[in-house]
Amino acid sequence: MKRSPFRRTISVQLLFASSFVIALAGCKQAPPPQAAGGPQAMPVQVAAVSMSPVPAGDTYVSTIKSRHSATMQPQIDGNITRILVKSGDSVKAGQLLMTIDPLKQQATVEQQRGTEFQKKAVVDYNKIEENRQKQLFEAGVISRDAYDQAVQALGNSTGDYNAAVQGTLTQQQQLAYYQIRAPFAGIIGDIPVHQGDYVSPTTVLTTVDENAGLEAYIYIPTERAAQVKLGLPVDLQDNSGNSLTKSTISFLSPQVDNGTQTILAKAEIPAATGAKRLRTQQLVRAHITWSSNPTPVVPVLAVTRIGGQTFVYVATPGTNGYTAHLVAVTVGDTLGNNYPVLTGLHTGDKVILSGLQFLQEGMPVKPLG
Repeated sequence: MKRSPFRRTISVQLLFASSFVIALAGCKQAPPPQAAGGPQAMPVQVAAVSMSPVPAGDTYVSTIKSRHSATMQPQIDGNITRILVKSGDSVKAGQLLMTIDPLKQQATVEQQRGTEFQKKAVVDYNKIEENRQKQLFEAGVISRDAYDQAVQALGNSTGDYNAAVQGTLTQQQQLAYYQIRAPFAGIIGDIPVHQGDYVSPTTVLTTVDENAGLEAYIYIPTERAAQVKLGLPVDLQDNSGNSLTKSTISFLSPQVDNGTQTILAKAEIPAATGAKRLRTQQLVRAHITWSSNPTPVVPVLAVTRIGGQTFVYVATPGTNGYTAHLVAVTVGDTLGNNYPVLTGLHTGDKVILSGLQFLQEGMPVKPLG
């Protein structure tokens, strides 16, 4: 029985394919000696753990206050007729801020002035009478007693007139209380009253604050009473922790606040800084440095976080070179580009800075730094 040409063609093709596969298998290269001998050490940058002075301190909420701050309240009763400023205005010393209706006081001044004129007329009459009685007494027409009575009447009327003059001055001075003026140059605060409001000496009209002579008021818990002292460094910071200005404790209260059990400390603020970056009644963070002690520090790049815990890789020497070991550490707040290490490391340990995402526990490494 004869084979078909088609079957012979398939057999030749299969034979050729098999020969090609065998040839490829024979040409396959052997694995490199490094792969056969174990994993290659990974080059990494390292830095030795060193000791550096690390400040120890605490941060408290502080209020900025001015040594020149005034709460404006009237000294008389009445209705506000004009308000000449608005909140945030800069005013000069003596500048008119508000007026209170002075009509009643002006009437009192005019009444007092009328009384003064009456007293003056009596004095003028008694002067003439005293002079006339004196001439009669010297001429022997009247007795000494009659002349003495004229002198006494002049003295009494003069005293009444002088009292009336002083009364008029007093009432005129009272008119000044109907004009509310700035006690010094500063910035107007909130104005809770309105034109037409009736005010009294207990009413707060506004405040005037001079944005100079600023101080930071810091309330320190009594637990720190043994550590707090004059001259301690204070770093005033914004809410993001950025430094606004630096100062020192310049005042300590000799008493403890019974309500809060805190000690009031004050830190003076440089005038240039206060004028540009701080305002009265502004809340800031005050970081007080209690002491500075040598502490191990590592670069920020060396620290990694896993599940909320901080770790570093340490290049540990062995018989076959260095290997990477993951070490749990406790770190403090950053100091520039470094972390102070509170626990977990020792001086001289080589922490790995590069390739942290590729490292594994026990992996061979080759320190470059």
